[in-house]
Amino acid sequence: MWPWGVAVLLLAWAAMGAWQRCKPLPEGVGQAWPERPAAQVRLLVDETWYDAQGQQHRRQAIFDEMLTMIEQARRLVVLDVFLFNDFAGATEGKEFRPLSGELAEALIAQQRRHPTLEAVVVTDPLNTFYGSLAPEHFARLRAAGVRVVITDLNRLRASNPLWSGLWHLGPRWLGNRSDGGWLPNALGPGRVTLRSYLALLNFNANHRKTLVVDHGDDWAGLVTSANPHDASSLHGNVALRFAGPAARDLLVSERWVAAWGGVKLSGPSSPEASPVEGGGPRLQLVTEGAIREALLAAIGRAGRGERLNIAVFYLSHRGLIEALVAARRRGVRVRVLLDPNQEAFGLKKGGIPNRPVADELVAAGIEVRWCLTRGEQCHGKLLLRHPVATDGEAEMILGSANFTRRNLDNLNLETSVRLVGAPDTPVIMEAMAFFRRRWDATPACASSEPYVAGHAVRGWQVLRYRIMEATGLSTF
Repeated sequence: MWPWGVAVLLLAWAAMGAWQRCKPLPEGVGQAWPERPAAQVRLLVDETWYDAQGQQHRRQAIFDEMLTMIEQARRLVVLDVFLFNDFAGATEGKEFRPLSGELAEALIAQQRRHPTLEAVVVTDPLNTFYGSLAPEHFARLRAAGVRVVITDLNRLRASNPLWSGLWHLGPRWLGNRSDGGWLPNALGPGRVTLRSYLALLNFNANHRKTLVVDHGDDWAGLVTSANPHDASSLHGNVALRFAGPAARDLLVSERWVAAWGGVKLSGPSSPEASPVEGGGPRLQLVTEGAIREALLAAIGRAGRGERLNIAVFYLSHRGLIEALVAARRRGVRVRVLLDPNQEAFGLKKGGIPNRPVADELVAAGIEVRWCLTRGEQCHGKLLLRHPVATDGEAEMILGSANFTRRNLDNLNLETSVRLVGAPDTPVIMEAMAFFRRRWDATPACASSEPYVAGHAVRGWQVLRYRIMEATGLSTF
């Protein structure tokens, strides 16, 4: 009878994998919110560059602003971040800014100053290595009255259905414990369990990076590509800080994810009914698959003579790549600034996916440059569309989502914002200036370097990238 048993198991595996890949999305996932008036909008950047002597220079603003926002909160703080730890990987011993500790201490101090403050942290289970570790800063947050929600990723669709079909049939239901690890932690100190490594193979995440706080009688929000992760403190990142109805939308978007962990947030439970009226810059919150649609629409709107500028950590989504190639063919000037994908926390990488993608883009006539990195990452996720006519509208999209299948096809939790306005809108001009600084590198301010055809990847690496992107058997 064993052949029948094997056949039943394989059928159950395939059926569960298909269901997990196609099951209905949880409520609130993949939302495009109404356009809102862009109130109190500020662009924040973290950037690193090198002078003619090779000395590293840094300018950082994102987490300083987050600490300020937390310090002025009185009623509610909701922080949703992917990496919130001091894991250093192979860079153990190097000096980093202790972002995780700074943010945790700011939340604890504000909770103690204002005992009625409702402070909630939503984060990814990777920070506990999927249940194998009990981070000390999480214990201190909870002891101070801050609620810490570990996102239930099983609610999401499967990014790697080949494995997730089997995961949901068996290993998912096994217990885990934070003091039972016997395997080395690949990300940092401590020992972890085999079950945690099996959970890791699902390759999905709550990848959001947001903060929303009360601000007097109003709300203030921040959406970024930056993680409060010590070993990420030198990375280049971008953020948008804003207030008003869009910040209210951000809070509503977080209610659903917090509810997965049994936490009911106070404040508004539904978005405002009326969209923006009149002229002026407009701001729109987009999550998960709606980010993909916003990116594709922005690229599709670019006409002959217009400019598309992209600076992104990962670019591999086939739909976006095809849209960029099509834009170049109809006369759009497309410039793409990419991380070389050569190093991650001290570990060498093979340049996938960005190097094979860069070859494809250059072959289509698209300009490509590499971020100049020496251990840090070009971690931002930014698209800028600039019109030809001065009376046209410019567009900017930034946030947590890399331009990959996992980040854009409703597999991870992601949050980005879309800003539309006149080309001389101050925050759009600042974003354009930021991109030019990164693109137009000089010996005195080296931040990027040219694409070199001799560094092209081999055919098997292109095939590897295509398989990894299509199947989900990857970390990008």
